[in-house]
Amino acid sequence: MSNAPASTAPTAEPPSSKVAIVAALAANLAIAIIKFIAAGFTGSSAMLAEGIHSVVDTANEWLLLLGLRKSQRPAHEGRPFGYGRELYFWSFIVAIFIFAIGGGISVYEGIEHLRHPTPMGNPLWNYVVLGLAFLFDGASFLVARRTFNAQRKGQSFWRAFRSSKDPSTFVVLFEDAADLLGLLVAFLGVFLSHYFNKPALDGVASLLIGVILLVVAGLLLRENKSLLLGEPAEAAMLQEVTTLVSADAAVVATDAPLSSYLSPHEILLVLRVEFQPTLTAKQLTEAVGRLEAAVRNHCPDVRHVFVEPCFVQHSASPKPHAVAR
Repeated sequence: MSNAPASTAPTAEPPSSKVAIVAALAANLAIAIIKFIAAGFTGSSAMLAEGIHSVVDTANEWLLLLGLRKSQRPAHEGRPFGYGRELYFWSFIVAIFIFAIGGGISVYEGIEHLRHPTPMGNPLWNYVVLGLAFLFDGASFLVARRTFNAQRKGQSFWRAFRSSKDPSTFVVLFEDAADLLGLLVAFLGVFLSHYFNKPALDGVASLLIGVILLVVAGLLLRENKSLLLGEPAEAAMLQEVTTLVSADAAVVATDAPLSSYLSPHEILLVLRVEFQPTLTAKQLTEAVGRLEAAVRNHCPDVRHVFVEPCFVQHSASPKPHAVAR
């Protein structure tokens, strides 16, 4: 039994991370321009890698905004559960871009600079650009961290990252963190290669930037793949639903709920419930509607509830027959 016709299924609620994405897009676009200018004047491989990194990040933020917009399209007959997972798809594409373009090109530039080191020009441009970039990326990182912390609910950082269902939040956070680490590495590469007059050190910095991007991309690919395939709701929430359903007088027993996230704030839930055998058809229909309403009121993120009357085997403590409300 379905909670609503497909045509009236609610659209996914927009995640609260749009401000963080827009801030990161503006910062990365400005930074990419000044990094390429500095690389052109100084010939720095690390600075060129950083410029490429910022271009990729700019494109990534645009893809995340595209995913947010597409995920809000309303459900229809062809897509009865809406387009919530569009966000997961585009976040997965973003992780591929970071891995293949950001990390791959940075590693390639580093290897080429190690094979054919060229003397660096006046590093003043690099220092100015790196300083400005650190300010821009630092501000974007603070916005992303504030957005992510608002969703942590007291969890540790790593646990919150693993349990988050909103990739538009943690993708921006990890990108900005990689940006800041990359800027520090680029600064060391420029400074050390100029101080020791060893251009090869600039190539080493470019390689390290590439490795940072590959590691971050690997983490994001794993998490986005899991979301794209469908993650279940939290165990605590499912236990609350089981307790709520079992408390109904019309219910004899219930199996563990089946669930899947369709978007950061949209859960599909299937309940296999054994009802009292003495219920009439009307009482059964009323009981199903009552359970659906109770679950949605208790868990606002549950947008689709399917109650399947069945016989539940091996129920631990079936309740005695009772008159349905």
